[in-house]
Amino acid sequence: MRLVFPTDTNDGYLSKRGAHFGRANYYTIITLDGDKIVDVEGVQNPGHSDGGCSNAVTNILSLKPNALIVGGIGGPPAKGFAQAGLDLYFDTVSPTVQDSVKLFLEGKLQKSAGEGTCSAH
Repeated sequence: MRLVFPTDTNDGYLSKRGAHFGRANYYTIITLDGDKIVDVEGVQNPGHSDGGCSNAVTNILSLKPNALIVGGIGGPPAKGFAQAGLDLYFDTVSPTVQDSVKLFLEGKLQKSAGEGTCSAH
């Protein structure tokens, strides 16, 4: 399973999570085999100024994730991920990717029903 996290730093599973997926400096990709981390990859966020939020959705989907875990996201991109069939989870408490992975594996993250958390989009 591949999980994508918007992050402010590129420090592997110790990366600091970004508050908003579209403005994060990096995407940290965690590959799980069961409940074990088997791979960690950091990818620079190419940004989304030219295509707006639809570019951000395309950027994430190109990483071939099974789930995206965010602190915040606007309604249109959240709907875009729902339409693409990507599971979206919310985590507003974990400071690092490692902490968020733990909550994900414990089933403690809220799954989106296609709604966003930000009204500025």
